[in-house]
Amino acid sequence: MIVNVHDTPNGKMIAICDSDILGKTFEEGELQLDLSSRFYQGEEKTAEEAESVLKDSYVVNAVGKESVGLLVKKNLVKKENIGIVSGIPYAQCVVER
Repeated sequence: MIVNVHDTPNGKMIAICDSDILGKTFEEGELQLDLSSRFYQGEEKTAEEAESVLKDSYVVNAVGKESVGLLVKKNLVKKENIGIVSGIPYAQCVVER
């Protein structure tokens, strides 16, 4: 998966997406997932490495089965809060400390 860390005044915002969908755009009706922007371009990480990065985040934006699955596994997102665009899952969360 690809992980990009954005430093903000409030802490680290993490963009994470599955490697195989980086650079693509998905549309369904009025919804769009644009994974070609610099927001998602980061470093290739294993699931374990991505988990480590999540520990320091305050907001996470995840796209793709593997990436969203990691948020579910870490109890950061409930399955009923996952959106789908053209079969691609996405989720956002604020990490409480």
